[in-house]
Amino acid sequence: MHSSTITSVTPAPVSARRPAPRRADAADLPGVLALLARTAAWLDGRGVRQWPAGGFPAERIAPLIERGDMYLLDGEDGPIATVALDGHADPEFWTAQDDPGSALYVHKLAVARGHSGRGLGEALLDWAGLRAVAAGRRWLRLDCAKENRRLQDYYRRQRFAHLRTVDLPHRASGALFQRPGGLRGAAPALPGAAAGTGAGVRFEAAGTGARVRSEVDEVAARRGRVMLEHP
Repeated sequence: MHSSTITSVTPAPVSARRPAPRRADAADLPGVLALLARTAAWLDGRGVRQWPAGGFPAERIAPLIERGDMYLLDGEDGPIATVALDGHADPEFWTAQDDPGSALYVHKLAVARGHSGRGLGEALLDWAGLRAVAAGRRWLRLDCAKENRRLQDYYRRQRFAHLRTVDLPHRASGALFQRPGGLRGAAPALPGAAAGTGAGVRFEAAGTGARVRSEVDEVAARRGRVMLEHP
């Protein structure tokens, strides 16, 4: 894991941006399963029991794709990163007092090991935060392994606050985190707007045009040209 800092820089030109994550479709299922399985095996090899060691069965992932909740970044040989984003609050973790409908929830965030260290995870979380704003949700939330202190520290560096840990014997996960929607540490973003960054990675929101991108650059400049850099 690497720390993240906030710095003032000149916004990158539109041509330097990369497309936002795209929705996975049925044809992507094998590639998504393979990436998640490799990530799970890597975690298991380091004693982290966040996910099943052999990866997820297709029946766990296919519904996410069918509902349009699974997104991916493409590489030359298949997906290099995945994230699921939805409004489903796990009832074993989130209670009525949490106002579950006030958040979007991140699941299945994975980055191929050959692309780690480039800030893709941070950028995907920023993208998810902007989606939460666009959906009118106040929070971006997630749960992670109760015993994975390194991962928990990573999310703290991404400006997530640890709310509590729910210790259920049949669940490896249970450490609950949230942060406000939008970019980490930045002023609130325009609904539907676009620019997450990390390690030189910059995404534009899917479905937005040059007009919205221009508005986002103007707002970024007016608010101190705040971008996120992954040293």
